[in-house]
Amino acid sequence: MDTFAALNAFIAVIEEGGFAPAGRRMQVATSSVTRQVDALEESLGTRLLNRSTRSVTLTSAGESYFEHAVRILGDLESANLEVSEAAEAPRGLLRVSLPVAFARLHIAPALPEFTRRYPDIRLDLVLSDTIADLVEQRLDLAIRLGGVESPSVVARKIAPHHRCLCASPAYLREHGEPRTPADLTQHQCLTFSYSRGSNIWHFKGRTEEVVRVTGPVRANSSELLREAAIAGMGLILMPSWLVGGDIEAGRLRLVLPQWSSGIGETDAGIHAVYQPNRRSSKKVRAFIDFFATHFGSPPYWDRLAAPGAKTVAPGDQ
Repeated sequence: MDTFAALNAFIAVIEEGGFAPAGRRMQVATSSVTRQVDALEESLGTRLLNRSTRSVTLTSAGESYFEHAVRILGDLESANLEVSEAAEAPRGLLRVSLPVAFARLHIAPALPEFTRRYPDIRLDLVLSDTIADLVEQRLDLAIRLGGVESPSVVARKIAPHHRCLCASPAYLREHGEPRTPADLTQHQCLTFSYSRGSNIWHFKGRTEEVVRVTGPVRANSSELLREAAIAGMGLILMPSWLVGGDIEAGRLRLVLPQWSSGIGETDAGIHAVYQPNRRSSKKVRAFIDFFATHFGSPPYWDRLAAPGAKTVAPGDQ
């Protein structure tokens, strides 16, 4: 029995939810996957899988063995990468998960320069606003916005992440400018529906204030809300990486700049996240270092949108 082939087959069956899809992933016949898993169970003297006509699930022994198998193959892949990359420039396939809007605004424009600098790296970019499972999705790296709570991953902060309150000059001319967070109860506020409590905005200055806001539009698309704010529909509380360019161009104006603001969760930073067994990967390090340098410190989108920034009035651009 080829132990490593059997481990790969066993892991594929669990991750794909059956023998047939595992065979398709491995590009082998279903019967071959079945034989490999059968041989693995026979060699261990225990059953790893509960099989029925509708599903395949792990036994209690299989649950424990699955965790070990994933770790063993991950360590082997890491060792292979470290040895193969030791004397070479970064190369190979790099799978990266990216938040959709952030990727469009700040990753995509820099990709031509990245590929010129690292011509031997092939990128497979997965755009999603959900938190990616690095192991299950076989990802080398993910960019996450905000706090990272998982102790099982390595997280490197590559830029700060904070929100700023802003509105279009046209809206502020028509409705006036809020002077305190409490004034927001008298204004049209556009809220993000993706997270719980998104209509409760938190502010910190000399004191802390919590304001429940309302408005004409609630959406799960930050870019839609940004366009609505530019069109003069109300105020938005959005990450500076999303609206920093609009503030600099005068399409939006920073409101209550003396207050730091958020919606309650940790806005700790923009992080590059990877498994510990990717720590020595040159291609992972190349991607992280390149974009950390490209963003700058402070990042280019924070030139006028950082906490405490001076409000830019229309005509001052």
